[in-house]
Amino acid sequence: MQRTSWHTQEPVVGWVQFAAALTAGLALRVGFVHFFGQTEGDSLLYGDIAKNLLQHGVYGMTHSDGMAPTLLRLPGYPLFLALCFKLFGMEHYGAVMLVQSVVDTGTALLAAGTAGRLWGRKAGLWALWLGALCPFTANYAATALTETLTLFCIALAFYALTRWRTPDAELGLNRYFWMMAGAMAYAILLRPDGGLLAAAVVPAVAWTAWHRHDHADDVPETRANATALTIVLCLLIAAPLAPWTIRNWRVFHVIQPLAPRYATDPGEMITYGFNHWYRTWGVDFASTEDVYWNLNGSVIQIDDIPTRAFDSDDQFDATQQLLQEYNQTTTLTQQMDDRFARLGDERMRANPMRYYVVMPVARLVNMWFRPRTELLPVSLEWWKFREHPRQTVFAWAYGALGFLYFAGGALGAWLACKRMPREKLPLVLAMVAYVVMRSLLLLTLDNAEERYTLEFMPLAFVLCGYLAGGSFFD
Repeated sequence: MQRTSWHTQEPVVGWVQFAAALTAGLALRVGFVHFFGQTEGDSLLYGDIAKNLLQHGVYGMTHSDGMAPTLLRLPGYPLFLALCFKLFGMEHYGAVMLVQSVVDTGTALLAAGTAGRLWGRKAGLWALWLGALCPFTANYAATALTETLTLFCIALAFYALTRWRTPDAELGLNRYFWMMAGAMAYAILLRPDGGLLAAAVVPAVAWTAWHRHDHADDVPETRANATALTIVLCLLIAAPLAPWTIRNWRVFHVIQPLAPRYATDPGEMITYGFNHWYRTWGVDFASTEDVYWNLNGSVIQIDDIPTRAFDSDDQFDATQQLLQEYNQTTTLTQQMDDRFARLGDERMRANPMRYYVVMPVARLVNMWFRPRTELLPVSLEWWKFREHPRQTVFAWAYGALGFLYFAGGALGAWLACKRMPREKLPLVLAMVAYVVMRSLLLLTLDNAEERYTLEFMPLAFVLCGYLAGGSFFD
């Protein structure tokens, strides 16, 4: 299929649709901010770091006994909040969410630009509408978390890649190269798993540059330049982590270039035993919120733990006794953690397949396909129709919509890989590689949260655009 310029067919109608999609997308996000805006949990943690950075010049958190430096969160999002607080007022989260609404609308625009560059104007417009009206990404613009900026970085990296590898352009240090480098570098500063974006895009950059002139006389020179270009890109991506790593060494005397897996500062207790036990049965988001997040600070009720967490009456009794002791102080001691570890070992030895395969896959499937209502006033147990029939119907419809986005993206990726010319194939393969690598990473997590698969949405917009743009019927 020949690529068609955005501006060669029906320009007036195209620009009207373009403006309408952006307006509708921005209105949807402002609506989420107005009706469902949330500032709690991690949002307040990020905000506290940003506030201390502005007021005290210290990257730290406020505790009951004062303020102390921290490394449990990367600096990308706190720096963004600090800038917003500086411009719009301290702890003005409403302004932050409105800025994120504009940024998230930009994500849809970048996805449209990628689809339009690859498959033509019609595919681009479909990708724009799918991105602009996506309620899942719009919902996260209405909370102070890293998701919105992460999605923008993903969309920007792939958009810049499509522009950088244009057949009639020189592959060098042009503005699209710098866009790619900046997007991937900032993605890592936002979240530790942001490096997966670079792991997917950098090989596509290297392959494109390496095979730029396969049939020319200057192949050795071209491939030497390609190698140098790839090295420069990797250095640019990693460079922002150097100051963070040096700071962590100077303050905490640890080598920590990212952020700790369990979000703890040096010297804090890591609840390995509890996490090990939780992995033997934790699957759904309800368990994450009622049990996993309640540890060290809130009561954990035995009634909130599903029956799959117990292989026998003895295990139930042991767990209940342990929780009763914990609930007296809502603080897990090392001795309690060791007892949870023994419970986890017992369940793991009884059924290794369940621990190493069934539970991780179940968590991943849950993260992929559970209705994305976690930020909406919908019950965690949304499937109980008799208790809240309207919420159940809404949740099923919401889940079906999410499934259609991902199913369309998967089908679009499969058909694109089969039909695309060789020079464009690395772009789609990079998208597929990102999804596969991130899914494999999610298999290692203790807790299931749907927001961890939200990063696939910008790619789903692009690949669904391939289907809706007419390529599916070619």
